[in-house]
Amino acid sequence: MAKYKKYGYDIQDGKAIIPEGETEIKEEAFKGCKELTSVELPQWIKKIGKEAFLGCENLTEITLPEWVEEIGESAFLRCENLKSIPLPRWVTKIGDGAFSWCFSLTSIAIPPSVTEIGSSAFWYCSSLKSISIPPSVTEIGSSAFSGCSSLTSITIPESVTEIGRYAFNGCSSLTSISIPPSVTKIGGYAFDGCSSLTSISISPSVTEIGSSAFSDCSSLTSISIPPSVREIGNNAFWHCSSLTSILIPPSVTKIRKGAFDGCSSLTEVRIPKDCNVDEFAFWKSPKVQIIRY
Repeated sequence: MAKYKKYGYDIQDGKAIIPEGETEIKEEAFKGCKELTSVELPQWIKKIGKEAFLGCENLTEITLPEWVEEIGESAFLRCENLKSIPLPRWVTKIGDGAFSWCFSLTSIAIPPSVTEIGSSAFWYCSSLKSISIPPSVTEIGSSAFSGCSSLTSITIPESVTEIGRYAFNGCSSLTSISIPPSVTKIGGYAFDGCSSLTSISISPSVTEIGSSAFSDCSSLTSISIPPSVREIGNNAFWHCSSLTSILIPPSVTKIRKGAFDGCSSLTEVRIPKDCNVDEFAFWKSPKVQIIRY
């Protein structure tokens, strides 16, 4: 039996042995432990500490006890061979970067106890194909699913009020998405590089479409901007090369620089007569005809 160097934990035949009485896996407990292949935690564990299993690149499976309430920041970051991890029903928070770079993770069910998905929580989980977000979640953190290139669909519940910056950036297999009425803000680069996205339904409560929110969505053919939107940010639809027409509602007072730059198939845009349009808003969109109404 090999004694691991931190906190007196033992590893036997690649499996971690956690002593009785522990209620928390401490910070960096098994950080960088290449010998570790599996973990079965005792039922009294309530918290997985920050970076507890960071860089355990040979870890393939772990069972979390039902009383775990918090998964700390970067807890499983770079567990490159971890294929699945059932989350217990009492977890309320998935920390920043908790599962970043878990390249082999294919699916995950988030329990209805979770209220917050931290920034970069599933960043570059490139094998993740599906995920269910429960109605308890109110915020999807910045870069939460950025780089999840195998993710084909996702349902955003009506409890979510804000989609953070880069939240779904680089989700190149995502084909459609519906943004519920509860969402008021779409952060910058939120769907940047979602190159398979053909359609999107934007919440009628959204007031701001952030900078580069839908940039490089090269398969997007149409989009309906709701009458709640007041401003379209810099490069919001940059290089949406399949977009053919768009109606800007009367509520929009400002279209910022590069908003429709490189929309090479865009032929007609209807814009309210009082809307302030930056001179470079339609840069490199040679076919576009702007109609004021």
